[in-house]
Amino acid sequence: MELQQTNGTLVSFRPDIKVVDCTLRDGGLVNNFYFSDEFVKDLYHMNVAAGVDYMEFGYKASKAIFQEKEFGPWKFCKDSDIRAVVGDNKTELKISVMADVGRTDYKKDILPRKDSPIDMIRVATYTNTIPAAIAMIEDAKRKGYETTVNIMAVSKVNEDDLNNGLEILAKSSVDAIYLVDSFGAFYPEQIRRLTSRYLEIGAKSGKKIGIHAHNNQQLAFANTIESLSLGTSFLDATVSGMGRGAGNCYLESLLGFLRNPKYNLIPVMEFVEKHILKLKAEGNEWGYDLPYLLTGILNSHPSSAIKCIKEKRTDYSRFYQELLDETF
Repeated sequence: MELQQTNGTLVSFRPDIKVVDCTLRDGGLVNNFYFSDEFVKDLYHMNVAAGVDYMEFGYKASKAIFQEKEFGPWKFCKDSDIRAVVGDNKTELKISVMADVGRTDYKKDILPRKDSPIDMIRVATYTNTIPAAIAMIEDAKRKGYETTVNIMAVSKVNEDDLNNGLEILAKSSVDAIYLVDSFGAFYPEQIRRLTSRYLEIGAKSGKKIGIHAHNNQQLAFANTIESLSLGTSFLDATVSGMGRGAGNCYLESLLGFLRNPKYNLIPVMEFVEKHILKLKAEGNEWGYDLPYLLTGILNSHPSSAIKCIKEKRTDYSRFYQELLDETF
């Protein structure tokens, strides 16, 4: 049964909304996390000035799995590296990092909250690894952190498995559960139905709900505001949509839309002028393109579209047929 819309409308003020800037983490997938120190410090100050609620610095990736020499520092988010940017972070902005199930030495690398500049641990999982995700969540809660969980690739999951996963997570200590459109495959009406299901689970268990949308079909912003209109609280976005492949919901669009005087769009525009234009001029590519549209339509992983674009292919009809052959 679909929830009644009780948390406001698209034009109402929502004090429960929390904006999460994922530029370093999702954007790091574009350039292997090789951001300049100036970029990171300016992004931090931009978020503070813009009134953003959380800044995600990157991953807590295992150094036993990933070689440090192959990535910039935000693949690993050492506490010392974060402190070099934020100091004691005496601001309203909270700091978060993402920890992938099976790819994080969380017992060793995630310190007790009292010893860390990090406020929130975001656990990323698939439905078949939810038990392991809960172990990570409970570890983080014991250490004093806020926690969220991102269930990835739900567009590939059958309804029963998703419902079972949501019910199990609802019994954990996690603070918020994220609806994630990993492949940019969902349309607003699907987001509406799924959001209602997530909110129904959240209402029974005291969990907030979040949305993380990808832009393969140019719907990341539309899907984000569709979800928030029903009651979703945590909203992920990146500056200029920076992220792997088609990218994400634009932070500029989201802050411009929200009816909350705490948010200020001007610092974001100034950051784009100084840093994003330069990144693009240096050859870093992300954002909507026809190959990403096709993978989104077919609910496929964007890796093939990324390869297509890197190879500068323009035989789109042939690429589409290749995708159809793989899909069907």
